[in-house]
Amino acid sequence: MHPRPAVITWSLLRLATAVAIVAAVGVQLAVSVTRTAESGGDVATVVANYFSFFTILSNLIAAAVLAWAGVATLTDPEGTRGSLRLSAALACATTYMAITGIVYNTLLRSITLPQGSEPVPWSNEVMHTVAPIVLLLDLLLGTRRRALPWRTVGVILSFPLLWIVYTLIRGPLVTNAVTGEPFWYPYPFLNANLPGGWAMVIAYIVGIAVAFIGVGAFCVWTTRRRARDAREADAVVATSVQQ
Repeated sequence: MHPRPAVITWSLLRLATAVAIVAAVGVQLAVSVTRTAESGGDVATVVANYFSFFTILSNLIAAAVLAWAGVATLTDPEGTRGSLRLSAALACATTYMAITGIVYNTLLRSITLPQGSEPVPWSNEVMHTVAPIVLLLDLLLGTRRRALPWRTVGVILSFPLLWIVYTLIRGPLVTNAVTGEPFWYPYPFLNANLPGGWAMVIAYIVGIAVAFIGVGAFCVWTTRRRARDAREADAVVATSVQQ
């Protein structure tokens, strides 16, 4: 069975977005490494720090999942509708990217970065705005996917929690390659050395965890609602054909 035009359109959009994300991540990395090398900084530390940003990790996850979904839907559109793994992976990627977009645009967009670490404008927008919007549209309007059980919310939450643990353990062990401070955190709200200390950090962690649970639950609920609506529509069509 050949995929329908709508399936082809969404598959190509997924693949195009995956390519744009990889390009955005790669360009920003290349610029960061070049700036560091020119200033005589520690390139290895900068690269390790770069891949410690939740934004970068969530974008790479999103690119991989979108590429998987795009290819799978083009080659086996019926099979992907029943794939629990693909549906769960898309829910994870959508949640991570939605939170990335929300946190950046509400908390981080107006923050001035240290000299020499400014982002590439178009790359920054792809990773923080364009890709999250595409994934949300894919969830709401894209090709049908399998309804997820509610326990999937726990699966969605596991990666962010592991990342927070990793970040808090690694932060005091790394020297900031730009400022020379004896610690490095990818986001200021995880830095207990700033005013507010651990109380601020814990408050942000709790708030962000609640946001992950809320967005993850919304993603799961949406797959269930769309699957139910599709079943009802199929039942109506079947009844009309029989009549």
